Amino acid sequence: MMKVEIWSDIVCPFCYIGKRKFENALKTLPFKDKIEIHWKSYQLNPSLQVEKGVDAYDVLARKKGQPREWAIEMYTNIQEAGKQVGLDFRFDHAIPANTFEAHRFAQLAKSIGKGNEAEEMLFKAYFTDGKDLSDAEILRNIGKELGIEEESLETLFSTDIFSGEVQKDLYEAEQIRIQGVPFFVFDRKYAISGAQDEIAFSQTLEKSFQEWLGNNPSDDLQIIEGKVCRMDGECD
Repeated sequence: MMKVEIWSDIVCPFCYIGKRKFENALKTLPFKDKIEIHWKSYQLNPSLQVEKGVDAYDVLARKKGQPREWAIEMYTNIQEAGKQVGLDFRFDHAIPANTFEAHRFAQLAKSIGKGNEAEEMLFKAYFTDGKDLSDAEILRNIGKELGIEEESLETLFSTDIFSGEVQKDLYEAEQIRIQGVPFFVFDRKYAISGAQDEIAFSQTLEKSFQEWLGNNPSDDLQIIEGKVCRMDGECD
């Protein structure tokens, strides 16, 4: 399968929008089942901590040195962009938090083949449901919904397991000079930065897949059935 890697942070609204646009493009392509998606950890604000009485508007305004009203207007525009792809952004009750623990959780989910499902649930938990994704109990509940074994969740929250995987993704992002997320890498040949239009995803998927296919000929043959003789001696 051809690999598509996506660097993303769970509190990045354009990462959620980009995810939906990428998925909308992919589902229209005949080779969609030949694409393997790998989510990669990225932190936009690694020093951020939950502060009582401080919401998403305050965090953005503080980071950009702008008044709160400016931040509200910015997020209102993003909210409208989300609606266009069926997303319900509720910035008024999103809880800004450090995402390192959520990325460790996502790495656990990825290790058992549930990375994409975990990312979707984490995005929804933050942007729509107003959940604190630095809270182990909230992550534990999401894990149970995903069907992750209790023992695996207990190990996750009682050790630093998967921290190395998160750090590796962060280091790799530096090495390939990722300046912002979402960042999509197609078969390590092409990349898209940002929540581009679906046509950009479709065209890049088409181009990269055809090149990948040239180097990885398919073993799936379309067989026209006819009368044959078999090794057991029977003919039909």
